[in-house]
Parts: sequence; C-alpha cells; structure tokens
Amino acid sequence: MRRAVIVDFGGVLVRSEDPRPRRDLARDLGLSVEALEDLIFASDLSLRAQRGEIPEPAFWRAVGERMGLFDPEAVHRLRARFFAGDRLNEALVAALRGWKGRVALGLISNAWSGLREVLRRLGLLDLFDVVVISAEVGLLKPDPRIYRLALERLQVPPPMAAFVDDLPENVEAARALGLYGIRFQETEAALRQLQGWLDGEISG
Repeated sequence: MRRAVIVDFGGVLVRSEDPRPRRDLARDLGLSVEALEDLIFASDLSLRAQRGEIPEPAFWRAVGERMGLFDPEAVHRLRARFFAGDRLNEALVAALRGWKGRVALGLISNAWSGLREVLRRLGLLDLFDVVVISAEVGLLKPDPRIYRLALERLQVPPPMAAFVDDLPENVEAARALGLYGIRFQETEAALRQLQGWLDGEISG
C-alpha cells in the first residue's frame, strides 16, 4: 500500500525567515510583534476567516479598520509588509517533488480562503494530490476530522501517513489518530525523519 506525506503550509512549506519586515511593521503600527501576529493569526477575526465564515478580503479589510487603515491600498501594503520576510522552503519542496508519484502528497492548512490561489501562484498546487484548507472545509487543526478528511481523500489509512507541522498540538492530534507525526523545527532534521520513515527505518 502506498504511503502518504502530508505537510502544513505556514511555518513548514513557507517560513518567516527574515524578521525585519514584520518587526518594522509592528513598530510603525505601535504594536509588539507578538500582538500583531496574534491579530493576524489567532484573533477571533482570523479564526472566523480560517473556518471560512468570512472571505479573506473581508478579513484584511477588518484588520485594516482595527489599525485605522480604511484605504484599500494601505491595507494591501500592510498585508505585503507582514509577509515580506516569508520564504518558500525550497529544500522541502525539492524533496516532495522527488517523492511525487511514489508517495501520495497532501497538505493540511489552517488558512484563509485565498490559500489555494497562493499555492497556484507559487507553482505548488499541482504538486499535491490532496489539498485540505480549513476555510474550505470549515474545520481547524487539531480537530481530528480534518486529518480524517485528508486521509479519506488520499485513500490511505493513518499508519501509512506521515504528517509534518510546526505546532505541537497539531502533531499530537495526528499521532493520536495513528499517523507518524513530525514536529517541524528544522528542515534537514524533518527530511531525515521523513526519509527514514519512508525507507522503513523508522516506525510510526
């Protein structure tokens, strides 16, 4: 039976490698970086967008309004500056491309409604056999149902799937279902674990 590798998007496939743009933006807004990131990623507003209750453009308009920004161009600049330090994890992408065809590839992300278009622009949408985005399915990690949905679409049982995420609670939820969970902290280490699991050297 074919194995599956499932990865997260933010913090794994795309990482914030240069902290300066976000730090400078927070300073200009009179916020700490932590407060800014909480607003964008963890606020009630963001969670509603991640559940698909509001579309991403409405989310960013509301963020702008909270910052006193009502001009669409100013909101666009805010968004661009917030993500300016993010970089694609090229080594992970290369490994996934090398496994494609031999291993089923999936992505599970707690994300707003625009992620599928982001993946298309990055040339990554066709890399994955299955893409499960929280805003499209109304489920957020670590809810077990979002993992089960991905497994059903990939047509693999939990023991035949590895899952990579940077948040420990998401990894633990995957492990509780029987997947081989990898807490992402550093690319080379995660790739060694994945390759060892695929080679049968590491059991789930």
